[in-house]
Amino acid sequence: MLNGMSVDIEDWFQVGAFETVIDRRDWNSLEHRVEANTDAVLSLFGEADVKATFFTLGWVAQRYPALMRRIVEAGHELASHGWDHRRVFTMDSDMFGKDLERARKALEDASGIAVTGYRAPSFSIDKRTPWAHAILAEAGYRYSSSVAPVVHDHYGWPEAPRFAHRPLPDSDLIELPVTTARVAGRNMATGGGFFRLLPGALTHWAFDAVNGREGRPAIFYFHPWEIDPDQPRVARAPLKSKLRHYSRLPVMADKLRTLMKRRQWGRVDEVVAAEAKRLA
Repeated sequence: MLNGMSVDIEDWFQVGAFETVIDRRDWNSLEHRVEANTDAVLSLFGEADVKATFFTLGWVAQRYPALMRRIVEAGHELASHGWDHRRVFTMDSDMFGKDLERARKALEDASGIAVTGYRAPSFSIDKRTPWAHAILAEAGYRYSSSVAPVVHDHYGWPEAPRFAHRPLPDSDLIELPVTTARVAGRNMATGGGFFRLLPGALTHWAFDAVNGREGRPAIFYFHPWEIDPDQPRVARAPLKSKLRHYSRLPVMADKLRTLMKRRQWGRVDEVVAAEAKRLA
């Protein structure tokens, strides 16, 4: 079964964990590591012969257009992660539409290809934003992978469907949530920091259950900064944020190599095409 491999392209200082201690106005003055880290991810995928989807901030695309071209030339999908990692539930529908437009223009201008996939920063499409999917459909997006059906202090929509579905009755737009495993009657997240911090065997068990018992593809994600143990430290960040962000960075690359060997991975748009047939 083809599973979806995805990367959320943002720099170390743009993450939700630091949004209260690093001002957006200071971003340009900080050390930028996103280009080198994304190139390292491209090398990992090249070693494993894996194609993936790179959900990328428009802010990054505008500053690193050659990186966008390298992603596309390597056979990966380029998709939108919004403009500057502003969470959807902090915007109204008009602001969200403008954010989508600005990010897409930067991505398409840099890469020369059409962008039809979207992932909300911090999986911030939830029950507070009932209008978001309609805005995406109106803008011509083919799919969204913006929902995390979990309980989390920063995001989450635990009541949402766990697998691909059409959230609008009058649109072909597909929402493809990131993969969760069912543990003791609750949804457990599997990607990003959860994968980095928890034993790898737990993730493999979860994906075996999703692919096998439930017969559905897994959607996995991580960030380029997660394979960068030498990134700057933010001393004034809350302790919980520092533990989440910096723990086990040195082991992440090898855990990814093992994950990629264990099952078949591809671009998210390929998984969407297969799921569209299932939903037809």
